[in-house]
Amino acid sequence: MLKVLATLNEAQARWFVAREVLARGRGGLKVMHTVTGMSRPTILKGVRELRTKKGLTTQERIRRPGGGRKRVEAVDPGWEHALDRIMDENTAGDPMSLLRWTNKSTARIAEELTRQGHPASDETVRRRLRELGYSLQANVKTQEEDSGAGRDEQFRYLNRQVRRRLARGEPVLSVDTKKKERGGNFKNSGQTWRPKGEPLEVNVYDYPYLGEGPAIPYGAYDVRRNEGFVNVGITHDTAEFAVESLRRGWKLFGRRHYPEAQRLLVCADGGGSNGSRNRAWKYYLQQFVDQGRLEVTVCHYPPGTSKWNKIEHRMFSFISLNWKGQPLVSYETVVNLIGATRTQTGLRVKAELDAKQYEAGVKISDEEMERINLRPHNTNPLWNYTISPRLSPLKK
Repeated sequence: MLKVLATLNEAQARWFVAREVLARGRGGLKVMHTVTGMSRPTILKGVRELRTKKGLTTQERIRRPGGGRKRVEAVDPGWEHALDRIMDENTAGDPMSLLRWTNKSTARIAEELTRQGHPASDETVRRRLRELGYSLQANVKTQEEDSGAGRDEQFRYLNRQVRRRLARGEPVLSVDTKKKERGGNFKNSGQTWRPKGEPLEVNVYDYPYLGEGPAIPYGAYDVRRNEGFVNVGITHDTAEFAVESLRRGWKLFGRRHYPEAQRLLVCADGGGSNGSRNRAWKYYLQQFVDQGRLEVTVCHYPPGTSKWNKIEHRMFSFISLNWKGQPLVSYETVVNLIGATRTQTGLRVKAELDAKQYEAGVKISDEEMERINLRPHNTNPLWNYTISPRLSPLKK
């Protein structure tokens, strides 16, 4: 049926679907609306035309080129910006989330848009959300333990910190380690366009000795500028490696874009190499602070909520899309594919290979911890703290 519709012009398609509706009787309108995607008013118009014999014509074009009602986002330039703000603030019940699904109904979103002076129907909102990559999704069991008391409070606090820093023009970086990859001619999930019958051939077995070794991408994402840096390590995902990645990213684009910056906000996961309980993370971060004469505030996401980190959905997800179906045959391939990541919203990513050998299991003594110039915040002090330079205080 759909193949037949594709060969018809607008009027002919309308009459064809209307004839099917009349032949099916009760319930036919709903069935044909679902099958063809044609709107109910258009189908009913076709039914009326068939019954009255009015308006029947076989002309090839029904409307002049460019005719028809314009989309609401084209007529109202501020409409889509208002929609983005609603979804960015309310997605998945978390003010910091950029996940592409929502627990708000399209009717409620349409009501809010209309209240803000941007009239829209729920059908228009549903269409645009699908075009933007949103989908309705069910709950997924992922957390094995409670995130602890203060989870919601931490999200609100972190959100306030980000908003205040951005309002003052101060840098805000979201950091995290992407999933470790294997460098070598191994199968990489996903598909890519190739001549028919000529797929890329990869190793049948995934034995480590067949490849170059692990590729560990640690990223820093500039929330304001939609710009990121990825440091690709080859040994271990340690706290020293995490801080070195932060240092390289700040040296590459941080100082260039924020030459007068005295303060930096870092949003990090609650565990891993940059975990809130990781002594080495704070120890090496103090060294970065001293060298850069930069006061660094760290706000951690609560345990079990790492997927809410902005870098996951604003940068890492697009890197994965960019290299899907491409075997990561070498470190050079990994770096080049990351560096070639682009999006229509303007995301740009730079990447470097870090060949330094990082030692795992480094222990930081109590004496070394006491020398860290760390000030816990009043709100969730384990998750929020500021590290200041030790040589001389910053100008207030």
